[in-house]
Amino acid sequence: MQSRSKKVLVTGVAGFLGSHLAEKLVALGHKVIGIDNMLGGYEDNVPEKIEFHNIDCCDFEKIKGIMSGVDVVYHCAATAHEGLSVFSPFEITKNNYLASVSIFSAAVNSKVKRIIFCSSMARYGDQKAPFTETMKPKPVDPYAISKVASEEVLKNLCELNGIEWVIAIPHNIIGPRQKYDDPFRNVVSIMINRMLQGKAPIIYGDGKQTRCFSYIDDCLSCLIPMLDQKNLNKEIINIGPDEEFVTINKIAEICSNLTGVNLKPIHKKDRPKEVKHATCSADKARNLLNYKTKVPLREGIQKTFEYIKARGIRPFDYNINIEINNELTPSTWKNKEI
Repeated sequence: MQSRSKKVLVTGVAGFLGSHLAEKLVALGHKVIGIDNMLGGYEDNVPEKIEFHNIDCCDFEKIKGIMSGVDVVYHCAATAHEGLSVFSPFEITKNNYLASVSIFSAAVNSKVKRIIFCSSMARYGDQKAPFTETMKPKPVDPYAISKVASEEVLKNLCELNGIEWVIAIPHNIIGPRQKYDDPFRNVVSIMINRMLQGKAPIIYGDGKQTRCFSYIDDCLSCLIPMLDQKNLNKEIINIGPDEEFVTINKIAEICSNLTGVNLKPIHKKDRPKEVKHATCSADKARNLLNYKTKVPLREGIQKTFEYIKARGIRPFDYNINIEINNELTPSTWKNKEI
């Protein structure tokens, strides 16, 4: 049964996840306010039928001003550069932790009903996979630390002020609208963008790292019920598949087959603090959200490939400065090799 129309604020609405979520909410009859500072998205991602504000999440006074009357907040905005956070900790932490505190504080001030925070499976760190929600967070890099700290502030403020909260933990999401000219994140899109330029994929380490990848529609099938499903208050939920654990080497192979650019991967040294095996259990999502993977891995990569091919290749945009440049910094970033 469709819920009554709500006024919903979505952060990161020009980004990959935020734009799809806002579009879906509008289609369901909700009024959507979207904000984005355009650091990690595309202008044409912003859905037409929303109230859009080009502002930074850290601009607390402006955020407070547009939060009036909002029922539910989806905080999707993030500078989700986990590997880079080791070398640009100030920028990454500011855009995750401080931005989150700003959003949560403004939401509490406006007495919203519920806040849904998109955290990260980076929260689990280097524990035994698959990760379950009962595990204590053990972040190993500044990005993950900023996400866990944001979770704690969310719980603290909401419980003090009687506001419902839900923490969603997406897997690596893929699909159309993903930013594919970002050299610091989105391995599938980076590989496809490079291959369409006739370049070999770049792999850090031996490529035997294992991950799960979630197609955007499967992720949305979990996020939408979080709007008002009663039994989700104070829940932390992994959202994404757990049937297809895949190595980065295999991802490169699939991308090579789809693009027809079968060049031998270029292996670089391991990135500092990168977790070797990062996969999650989806049992809780199945139980609470009736989650089911509908788009298998190869089909998801195919759809991502088709989007990038149709949109056209792009040079990689090194729009975040490296703050710590030393012998540990990947050469791909400091020498702009991607």
